[in-house]
Amino acid sequence: MNINPLESTAELIETSPSGATALHEESTSEQLLLNMYDSVEASIFVVDVLEDGDFRYVGLNPTHERWTGIRKDDLRGKTPEEVLSPVDAANVRQHYSECVRCSKTICYEQCLQFKGIPSWWKTTLTPLRNANSRIYRLIGTSQNISSKQAEAGGIDDRTEQLLGAIAQKIHSGVELQIILNQTVKEIRQFLESDRVIIYRFQLDLSGIIIAESTIVGDTSLLGTNIKDACFSEKYIERYKRGGIQVLEDIYAAGLHPCQIDLLASFQVKANVVVPILLKQDLWGLLIVHHCRSPRQWQQTEIDLLKQIATQLGIAVQQTELQQEIALLKTQFNSQMQLILNFEAVVRRITEKIRDSLDETQLLQTVTQELAEVLKADSCQIEFYNDCCNVAIAYEYTTSKFASQESSRHADFLEYQKLLQKEPLQFVQVVGVNPQTVMTLACPIFNAQKILGNLWLRRQTQEVFAEFEIRLVQQIANECAIAHSQARLYKAAQAQVEELEKLKHLKKEFLRSLSHELRTPITSISLAAQTLESVLQQEGVLEIELVPQLFQILENECERESKLINDLLTLTYLEADIEPMTLIAIDLQTWLPSIVEPFRERIQCQQQQLSLSIAKELPSLQIDITDLERAIAELLNNACKYTPANQAIAVSAYQKTGTVCLSVSNTGVEIPSDELSRIFDPFYRIPKNDPWKYGGTGLGLALVKKMVKHLKATIQVESANNKTTFTIEF
Repeated sequence: MNINPLESTAELIETSPSGATALHEESTSEQLLLNMYDSVEASIFVVDVLEDGDFRYVGLNPTHERWTGIRKDDLRGKTPEEVLSPVDAANVRQHYSECVRCSKTICYEQCLQFKGIPSWWKTTLTPLRNANSRIYRLIGTSQNISSKQAEAGGIDDRTEQLLGAIAQKIHSGVELQIILNQTVKEIRQFLESDRVIIYRFQLDLSGIIIAESTIVGDTSLLGTNIKDACFSEKYIERYKRGGIQVLEDIYAAGLHPCQIDLLASFQVKANVVVPILLKQDLWGLLIVHHCRSPRQWQQTEIDLLKQIATQLGIAVQQTELQQEIALLKTQFNSQMQLILNFEAVVRRITEKIRDSLDETQLLQTVTQELAEVLKADSCQIEFYNDCCNVAIAYEYTTSKFASQESSRHADFLEYQKLLQKEPLQFVQVVGVNPQTVMTLACPIFNAQKILGNLWLRRQTQEVFAEFEIRLVQQIANECAIAHSQARLYKAAQAQVEELEKLKHLKKEFLRSLSHELRTPITSISLAAQTLESVLQQEGVLEIELVPQLFQILENECERESKLINDLLTLTYLEADIEPMTLIAIDLQTWLPSIVEPFRERIQCQQQQLSLSIAKELPSLQIDITDLERAIAELLNNACKYTPANQAIAVSAYQKTGTVCLSVSNTGVEIPSDELSRIFDPFYRIPKNDPWKYGGTGLGLALVKKMVKHLKATIQVESANNKTTFTIEF
C-alpha cells in the first residue's frame, strides 16, 4: 500500500512523547504546530473539536495558505460553512465526524473549490486526545493531486463502466448467483489479480465460498467451507462498522501465525477484504487475493472494492426481498385458496341449514367437511346439559385420534375461557406414543346462552392462523343456528301435535254439544206435534186459544233451533276446524240464483229489489257454502229493516283488481257511533224494537266470521238514509 510521507509525519506528532505533552497544552498547541511545519512543503491545517461536536479551524501553515489562497487570520475560529461552499463544507464535515467516530487516522480524496477553482486533494486526518482522553483536535495534512487525478481519468472511466454494469444487472433482476459469478470475474480482470472470491458467513461464524474467479493453478476454492480458528467476534464487529483489511505482504503485516498459515495454504501473498453488509448485518466478504508476490494496493482500488461491495449488498437485499415476496405470494395464494375452500364449506352448510331441519345429518357433515378443509385429524361438536356436563354429540376423526371419552365435566381450566365466549388454542401431548397436537376450541352460543363447543385437533406444533380461527368461529355460529333451529322445530312440532289434539277434542266437543243442544228442541217439537194430533182427535183444537198456543210453541221451537244452529256455526268458524272446499263460480250465473228466492218476500213487503252484475268479471275460487250463507244473511237483514216503498240493491263489480259484492238498502241509517259494534254477537241497535224485528242477533256476526273464513273483508257504510255492506275478494 502506498504510504504518504506526510501521513507518517502526522503520526509521529501523535506518538512522540514531547509532541503529545505540548499538544495537550491547548493554549500553546497552535503555535507549536505552526513553528514545526512552517518550513514543510505540505499543506497542514488544525481543526478544534468542540464540546458540542462542532468544528472550528485553529490555523494552517504557509504552504496551505499558498495552495488555497486563504490566510490563516481569515480562517481562525471559523466553521467549515464559513470558509467553503455548502457542498464542500458538508463533505469535509462528514470526514471530520468520521475521524472522531472511528478514533483513528483516516485518509481520503476529495475535490474542493478555492477561489472558484476546483482541485483534488489527498488528505490525512489524525485525532489528538487531551488528558481526559477526549478527542479535542484534528491535525490535517493535504497533498494536491489534481495532476494525478487527471492521469487517473482513464481508470475512472473503466471504474464507472464496471460499477454501471453491476448496477445494470441488479436493476434488471438478474439472478444473484449470476451477478456474483460475473462480478468476481470482472474484478479479477480489472485489478489483474490472481483470485477473487465471495465468502458467505454461516451462523457458526464459519463460511463457504459461493463465487470464485481464479488463475491460480488447477486449485478451485469454490464450495469450500472454511472455519478460521483466529476469526472472532471482534472481527465481526469491525466488519459491521465498515472496516476493511488491506495486506500488502502477509508476512510483514504482523498477523497471527494461524492466519498466515491459512492464507499461505491458498498461496496468498497479499489481499484485500471488504465486508458485504445486509441491513447492518455482516452477510459475507469480498476478498481479492494476489498470489504471485506482495502488492501495494492503490486507494482507488480499495475504493472501487468498497463500492462494489455496497452494490453486492444491494443485490443480496434485493434477492432476499424477491424471495420474501415470492414466499408471501405463495402463502397468500395458499391462504386465499384455503379461504375460498372454507367459504364454500360455509356456503354449503348455510344452504343445508336453510333447506334441512335434520340436525344430526347436518352437524355430522359439518365435522367431516371442516376437518377436511383445515387438514385436521379430529373435529368434535359437544353440547352442555343441565348438569354442567359436556357430551360429544358429533365427531369426525382418524383412527389414531379416536375419542377416548364421550362426556366430561365442564370445570376444566380451558372451559373457563370458552364459557366467556372466547376461542381457545393450546398445545397438548396425547397418545400412548406421545404426539404433539395443536388444539383449537370455539364456543357455540346464541343470544341466550352457551350451547357447546367446536373442537379441532391437528398433529402439529403450528398454531391455527387468525383467519382459520375466524372461519371456525363462523362455522360455530352456523352450528348454533342449526342447533337452535332444530330445537325450535322440535318444539314447534310438539305444539302442532298438541294443537291437533286440541282441535280434535274441540271438534268432538262441538259434535257432542250440537247433539245435546238439538236433541231437546227436536223432542219438544215432536212432542208438540204429537200433542196437537191427539187434541185434534179429541176436538180440543176447536177451542180458540189452543191453536194459538200451539203456533207460539212451534215458532219458538223454530227460533230456538235457529239460535242453536247459528251458535254452533259461529263456534265452528271461530274454531276453524273445518277446511274450505274451493269451487270456481261465475257470478253472472250464480248470484241471481241466490237473490231470486227473496224477490217474493220483498214484493209482499212492498219493497223494491234490483240486481246489477258487471260484465267480464273473473271467476272466484271460493267456498260456495259460506258465501251463499253470507249473502243470504245480508239480504235477510235488508228485508227485515227496509221500510215499505224503499229499495234493496245487490251489485257485483270490479275495483282496482278486486271483486266486490255489495248489498244496500234505503230508508234506514245506522248511527255512526254504532257502526263499529254491529258485527258483535247479540248486538242490537238501541232504537230498534226487538219484538218488531225479531231474530237472534247473530246474523251479522256470522257474516263477519264467514267472510274472514273466506279470506275476504267486509265494510259497512251508512249515510244519507242509505246503508251498504260490501264484501271484497
